[in-house]
Amino acid sequence: MQDWLTMTAADLGRGIGAGEIDPVALAQTYLDAIDAHPMRDRIYARVTHKRALAEAGAAAARAKSGHRLSPLDGVPISWKDLFDTAGTATEAGSKLLEGRVPDRDAVVLANATAAGLVCLGKTHMSELAFSGLGHNPSTATSPCVNDHDAVAGGSSSGAAASVAFGLAAAGIGSDTGGSVRIPAVWNDLVGLKTTAGRLTLEGVVPLALKFDTIGPLCRSVEDAGLLMAVMEGSKPADLAHTALEGRRFAILRTVAQDDVRDAPADAFKSAVARLQAAGATIETIEVPEVNDALAQATCVFTSEAYGLWRDVIEANPDKMYAQIKERFELGKNFSGPDYVAAWAKIDVARAAYDQATAGFDAVLAPTTPILPPNLARLDSDPDYYVSENLLALRNTRIGNLMGLCGLTLPTGVPSCGLMLLCPPDMEEHLLRIGKACEDALS
Repeated sequence: MQDWLTMTAADLGRGIGAGEIDPVALAQTYLDAIDAHPMRDRIYARVTHKRALAEAGAAAARAKSGHRLSPLDGVPISWKDLFDTAGTATEAGSKLLEGRVPDRDAVVLANATAAGLVCLGKTHMSELAFSGLGHNPSTATSPCVNDHDAVAGGSSSGAAASVAFGLAAAGIGSDTGGSVRIPAVWNDLVGLKTTAGRLTLEGVVPLALKFDTIGPLCRSVEDAGLLMAVMEGSKPADLAHTALEGRRFAILRTVAQDDVRDAPADAFKSAVARLQAAGATIETIEVPEVNDALAQATCVFTSEAYGLWRDVIEANPDKMYAQIKERFELGKNFSGPDYVAAWAKIDVARAAYDQATAGFDAVLAPTTPILPPNLARLDSDPDYYVSENLLALRNTRIGNLMGLCGLTLPTGVPSCGLMLLCPPDMEEHLLRIGKACEDALS
């Protein structure tokens, strides 16, 4: 049974379908692992034992009768603590929302439940999802699987840790500027950033509504495709017979290659070489307009975030972690005309990016330029916190600002990932390309 804790969600689903895995025993195995884990309270904010076992029991009955609801019916997963759960607190990692108990599930969680997935509980996160590091002194800071003294990445920190430490078959997170992909790469997982608007945000605590997206953190590209489909209520992407022969990729040099530290840089070069060896054609491109878009990031992200949360924050500012509060308050510095002008520049940059990347199957970059920062230093050095947070988010934010979908894959080097970016609403294409890349990298 302990082998179940390291299997992909898809393989667990196949085991249930074949009658080899009992969903109740599977859920109990995960719950026991969670309860016994020494860092449980740094990973899970709340564990939903009763719900998990009830859902697993229903899945077991369906499996026995041959009426499973989906390929993942009976598979236990975790949910970031910004997805509403009926009757269970959803606090988005903030004392500002302490005691907030929704009366219904978020729509994507309800969709997953309707497909038979089992909810293990809610995972810790950066406060109100506004950090790429995952450090949260207000509630808990999840550990990185490769360095327990380092942060897990944010803001879906606990989501990544729950999977990496064998405490969930997959985790569902959100990505506004990199919050799925950063914790996924630092914990050697696959992370999918969906296109803004692809999955409904109803019942999800917001940060920046024009950028907020939902995505899975998991052990394989197949898992990512299956999880996106159940949350959307759609058919999974067909990942059969994928190959890199004849595929064209562009390496984005503009900004994305600057200040990349040695380990991520070497891992990226190695990954690119393996894609080429598998038959891919790879070119290097410059898109200077990406710089123009990144220059607008502070305006658009903080204006949206502060606009949504201003009244709540100003009513109880002392309840917030200072670094997060200060980041929200940057939104005070921008006017309505500033925001409109920033979006006009982003729209121009998006058009230039689309033109420069047309004809390529995907754009490649290191997922993040740095390794997971040390928690003690983040606590003691405010300037280090700010600089590492911005650098961690830099490459992933390109995808959000350009309106793209994105995928991060492990490279085989701990905490170093390969990011693939595709045009909006091309997740099925991205997943097929990602599966071929995953095969080449493994």
